[in-house]
Amino acid sequence: MNQPRASGIVLHPTSLPAPIDDSGQARDAGSGDFGAAARRFIDWMASAGQSLWQVLPFNPVGPGFSPYTSSSAHAGNPLLVSPDELAAVGLLDGAMLANEYARLQSAPAHIDVDASQRLRMRLLHLAAGAFFSEASRFAALHAEYRDWCAEQQSWLADYSLFMALRGRYGEHCPWPQWPAELAAREGAALRAARASLSAECDFWCFVQWSFARQWQALRAYAAARGLRVVGDLPIYVAFDSVDVWAARDLFDLDAAGQPRVVAGVPPDYFSAEGQLWGNPLYHWPRHAEQGYAWWQARLRSALRHADIVRIDHFRALESYWEVSAAARTAVDGRWQAGPGQAFFTALEQGLATAPGALPLIAEDLGTITPAVHALRRAAGLPGMRVLQFGFAADAHDLNLPHNLPEDCVVYTGTHDNDTSLGWFARASAHERNFVRTYLKSDGHEIGWDLIHAASMSAARYAIYPLQDVLGLGSEARMNTPGLADGQWRWRFQWHQLQDWQARRLRQISAVHGRNGLDVEQALL
Repeated sequence: MNQPRASGIVLHPTSLPAPIDDSGQARDAGSGDFGAAARRFIDWMASAGQSLWQVLPFNPVGPGFSPYTSSSAHAGNPLLVSPDELAAVGLLDGAMLANEYARLQSAPAHIDVDASQRLRMRLLHLAAGAFFSEASRFAALHAEYRDWCAEQQSWLADYSLFMALRGRYGEHCPWPQWPAELAAREGAALRAARASLSAECDFWCFVQWSFARQWQALRAYAAARGLRVVGDLPIYVAFDSVDVWAARDLFDLDAAGQPRVVAGVPPDYFSAEGQLWGNPLYHWPRHAEQGYAWWQARLRSALRHADIVRIDHFRALESYWEVSAAARTAVDGRWQAGPGQAFFTALEQGLATAPGALPLIAEDLGTITPAVHALRRAAGLPGMRVLQFGFAADAHDLNLPHNLPEDCVVYTGTHDNDTSLGWFARASAHERNFVRTYLKSDGHEIGWDLIHAASMSAARYAIYPLQDVLGLGSEARMNTPGLADGQWRWRFQWHQLQDWQARRLRQISAVHGRNGLDVEQALL
């Protein structure tokens, strides 16, 4: 945390609106991506005096469009690849794209996942077809592609084959149900599959190269405007993922390759029955034997995409909730010891980082023990505080602004919370009365009131969901934990983003020392 005070915005790229072309028409592929709309949003953040852009995991989404149940811990989400950027290098036809966009009937403020995914995958196949069939035309791109694939081969080879096999057997057929020799990764079977599915493997390599190429260009654009990217690393991976298929010995599985126990959390703020996530748990002794090499590689991948990375569910590294794979809820589980400080020492050594200097944020929300706090401090990581949680009890709550330490990142709310306006509308009478007195607020601008309180706190970083800047209610909530359907679909619209909001954020950040601007000039 040896960084200047700063502030920023939480917004996942899928929530970006469509870019607008020169004729005023939206070029909408149904969800946000790495195209022109992202650059416009970066420009707005820079004008608002913000220097942190926090995103959700960039990995391929899983069931329910969730970025936390991915098929790969290393790959990028194909749905974030911009068709317009592919057209800009000649891999797609611009006029064809305009016709495709016009045919897509999407709601501007809500992602139609199925329609957007169908269109985007069709366009990626068209672009890959042009790329591989016209190699001489794209000779420079091919040289770049070959170099990138060689650099990423440690994970890309398994990922591309996994996706090709998933295409052969169906995405609803998990890898344990593939032919036994493939599920067991017998060498001859893998070689035969790779040979017969070479075109499909090439396609998935092309998609990942396109993702990496576009994101690195966008990240450089953000860096040139003073923005650092805060990424997100889910603590667990999905069972039906290349990660488990390629390294079964690193997970707590039975003799048949099925999870013996699964991940979750006990009853908490979000659910009286706890949350049964169902992810396989790690075989931590095996990771320790290998010097946590798998995790070192995973963190390197995350840092290809971000400057700072939030570790989701940090407390599992001290102790984690283990639930029987046959359980229907997370209530009847037990705590088990995590890897502890040895994990962070190995990461520091593997990434050649000074002790206590890993570019990580610990998501330490929920049931947190003194041992978890001690591990976070020993690892030198800032924790998290959420202002919405602060008003349920009394003045001693750790989430209240006057109790925040410097070594934390404060949020008005996270992607798992309601918007601040929605939260206040549903808050208890005690919370509402507490808020009115504490913030001197009638709740009319509760999002801005919380933003101001977060900004003036001692916390080194203050980060706000864009929904609170826009003053939106529960209709703009990103995710409700425990609900599988209808989540992760919110998008904002350009008319909601105004210059006055940027000016107000810039001034708040300036007077609280979060953007380095001269206060007198910022207040003009």
